[in-house]
Amino acid sequence: MTDLDDLLIPEAVLSGALASSKKKLFALLGEAAARAYRLDAALVCERLSERERLGSTGFGGGIAIPHGKIAGLDKVTGVFARLDRAIDFGAVDDLPVDLVFVLLSPPDGGAEHLKALARVSRRLRDRAFTAKLRGAGSTDALYALLTGIDARDAA
Repeated sequence: MTDLDDLLIPEAVLSGALASSKKKLFALLGEAAARAYRLDAALVCERLSERERLGSTGFGGGIAIPHGKIAGLDKVTGVFARLDRAIDFGAVDDLPVDLVFVLLSPPDGGAEHLKALARVSRRLRDRAFTAKLRGAGSTDALYALLTGIDARDAA
């Protein structure tokens, strides 16, 4: 499966997000996770920051996959953000990041978490795909690209 429809809901996709730093981005992503999945925004922000202190989750090409474990989740969930302006993320290639896919997993979801991380990473390494994400005209278009669910499926 290459689509990410099992990880995302429309409410967890942000287009044109504004954040001037990684810290502010994590707060924004925590708020998005709180709205979409009824999670504690501060806890999400804290978990993402804890993981980031171990090393940058910016893997190159303007992409980052921050992730963390959150008690109370029953499956891996995601939040995607396309930033209006790329920010420094300490990525391996030193390029700023503008595409961010957050993965949040249950504390005991080790194998499921790793599989989801590998799948998201594989999908976001596809340059043609990330070019489409960067060119998408709306949040709905981003969701459709990420999940493979297009307008005719929703009708």
